[in-house]
Amino acid sequence: MRARRPSRSWTVKLRIISGHLRGRDLGRVPDGVRPTTDRVRESLFSSLGSVGECSILDLFAGTGALGLEAYSRGAERVVFVERSKGVARALQKRLASLGLAGEEALQVVVSDARRAVQRLSESDPAAFDLVFVDPPYVEGGESEREPILSMLFGAGVLRPDATVVVEGPTRHPLPPLPGIRVVDERRYGDTLLTWLRAADRPD
Repeated sequence: MRARRPSRSWTVKLRIISGHLRGRDLGRVPDGVRPTTDRVRESLFSSLGSVGECSILDLFAGTGALGLEAYSRGAERVVFVERSKGVARALQKRLASLGLAGEEALQVVVSDARRAVQRLSESDPAAFDLVFVDPPYVEGGESEREPILSMLFGAGVLRPDATVVVEGPTRHPLPPLPGIRVVDERRYGDTLLTWLRAADRPD
């Protein structure tokens, strides 16, 4: 989810698609947050298969829809990282509305992604099985994707067989990155999902 300026809300509504929270409404989307649509989210999790007992890192979390979908489907732990204080507050309220306030398995970290990854590498090394990455993309500007991906795969926060899923525009696919291998790519309209693993790990 990409966060920009939280203020008014879109009329777009999101829901949890499957699992023990299936059908629960995630509420309105804050202005400036581009949500992953239900269709893309459903296709993503169908492709991932079981996430039961996985530890999830949801970077640029926005609404938290990806991490919450994973938790509903059995993920053991989800860490949401969101740098906008307003969007993070909205996420905390969303957790409360779902009856998840104070749930130890769910943590909201208010921080930029690189700082959060650095701290996690020190406090919680080799902890995550699956990471969602959907940074803001500014046309003609510098994307945060490449720096954060290089950091993720080099910082020691991933388990050896971890998968990283990157969401971005189809017109701007990821360039080759040292030590990182593209496992799969799927297009949904103008949205591109890319599955990544460490280059030395098998499919």
